[in-house]
Amino acid sequence: MSNPAQRATKLFVQTFGTATDELYQAPGRINIIGEHSDYNEGLVLPVAINFHTVIAVKHRDDFMFRAVSDVFPGQIEQWEFGQEGDIIDDGHWHHYLKGITAAMAQSGLSAKGLDLAIVGNVPLGAGLSSSAALEIAFGTAISYADQLHLSPLAIAQIAQRAESQLMRQECGIMDQMISALAEPDHALLIDCLALDSEPIKIPDSLSLIVIDPQLNRKQFTQQFFDRKQECKQITELLGLDSLRDLTHLQLQRAKQILSTTQYHRALHVMTETQRTASAARALNEDNIVRFSELMRHSHHSLRENFDVVDPLVDTLVSSINELIGDNGGVRMSDGCIIVLVNHSLTDKVINLVETQYHQQTGKDAIIHLCSASKGASRI
Repeated sequence: MSNPAQRATKLFVQTFGTATDELYQAPGRINIIGEHSDYNEGLVLPVAINFHTVIAVKHRDDFMFRAVSDVFPGQIEQWEFGQEGDIIDDGHWHHYLKGITAAMAQSGLSAKGLDLAIVGNVPLGAGLSSSAALEIAFGTAISYADQLHLSPLAIAQIAQRAESQLMRQECGIMDQMISALAEPDHALLIDCLALDSEPIKIPDSLSLIVIDPQLNRKQFTQQFFDRKQECKQITELLGLDSLRDLTHLQLQRAKQILSTTQYHRALHVMTETQRTASAARALNEDNIVRFSELMRHSHHSLRENFDVVDPLVDTLVSSINELIGDNGGVRMSDGCIIVLVNHSLTDKVINLVETQYHQQTGKDAIIHLCSASKGASRI
């Protein structure tokens, strides 16, 4: 019963003692390039991966929601639509669900209740956006079940509002948009200001490898919010709506009022959006040499300008770069390492990581050989 849909169905029957009506799924993601760009309203290039959250549902005649997760199989969470109470960010999965229904209620929508069984294989706490997969799968289930006819973008916006405003996480919209709108075999170039998106074909010659070095996620998350706060301060100091609006000329003129650290933070955000647009173009043109160069520059900027690269990760990225050369790209992405590389080098990359990382740290990195998945859907 390794298939998430089968597991969700089994959990539902075991918990509620009846058959399901439908199943829905939404994928996790990895960001190819565009690091720390989404909350600065820049460009990002994420790809949905073949790890999913699956929700088995049965319709109810009232407005009550009852949910169970395979993480805590004996624990049923229950709430009424529009009566969610306090929604806090305490790491508990059911608050993400309550955030969705609360955001829908605030938007003037109404939905009947559901019984839910939730199963997923998106690795938790690994930077692959298991929370967005849960939100989008649930939002999609409600939209279908109540015939709300919400677009994937509307579901993504509701999910982002739930997490940002109700759970006070102030997240960008990248995770929700890629989980809702992804197309098979494509990344998605997202403009986080205009909320426009464009599918970008991933060349058939490339393998997608995600490496989880098992960093201290609490420390990494704190670092993320520190950088976000720094960017907000710089934006206010420069009198901009967002760092998305920053030009090279403005940055040079602002050197006198910015600290050295602030200058480098702003430099990363400005150049990363430019790199993201160029990387999408390079993939579209199957220009892997140019793509490799842009990925190297992105990682270098994250290390030198944004100061968010763990030294062990940096060493591993450097070793992979030496191995693959211009036959693909590699960089740190949200605490993981993403590698897009020619198929002929896939095994060599995996062998290098397994050998070198264990020698350096005494622990094993978790390696996922992924494919570009479609976005949320009814199964």
